[in-house]
Amino acid sequence: MGLRPVHVNIKALDAPVVGRFWAEALGWTAYGAGASTYVGPAGGLVWPDPVAVGVDVVPVPEAGSGTGTAAKNRTHLDVATTSLAHQAELVARLRALGAAPLDIGQGDVPWTVLADPEGNAFCVLEPREVYRDTGPLAAVVVDCADPHAMGRFWGEALGWTVRRTTDDLVHLRSAEGTGPYLELFRSPLAGTEPGRVHLDLLPQPGDDLAAEVGRLKDLGAAGLDIGQGDVPWTCLTDPEGNPFCVLAPS
Repeated sequence: MGLRPVHVNIKALDAPVVGRFWAEALGWTAYGAGASTYVGPAGGLVWPDPVAVGVDVVPVPEAGSGTGTAAKNRTHLDVATTSLAHQAELVARLRALGAAPLDIGQGDVPWTVLADPEGNAFCVLEPREVYRDTGPLAAVVVDCADPHAMGRFWGEALGWTVRRTTDDLVHLRSAEGTGPYLELFRSPLAGTEPGRVHLDLLPQPGDDLAAEVGRLKDLGAAGLDIGQGDVPWTCLTDPEGNPFCVLAPS
């Protein structure tokens, strides 16, 4: 069946501040979850959410964290809007909350590129029919050197379906057609950008963590030691070196 993305992990110096910002961006709620701040749909903390991919903002020490500088990460988020008025209102509100315009060479485009209060780039999209049923998080976008090879890896890893391809972009989504897209975008900067944002995955109920990690390595993933020590999750990189974690089933 494949693993399921349960949240996007964002490293932050001030997790509560960044968490509250992302709650405003997505129209969700920021929940205190131990040391981290989890952002998910309103109505009480449900994890894993049955449909949504949440945002988990994790505090890191300043030294060596790479946070605080405005930059496009290897992975970034695209936020959906329902109308041009909604897009304009959301951009204005987020700028008032500490977001800043960011030029990453996008030129004259209908979406708006911003950096969150600690410099992580994201896009507020103009309304698009393809994202009408994703909820506020339209897509998790990963920069790649070879999006088609990466599409094969992530499609097998997640059991997700390729919905659209071009020379430079592969769109994947859950077979059920729920939640955000995973979009693999060809970029000449792939692999050189900061890695402050990554996906956390969870085995399906009844699946074994070690077996899933072994399956991912057979697909081309590699182990990653970031000094995590003895933890219940496993850190890996995809075939292009982008980090992600496989969490232990609860």
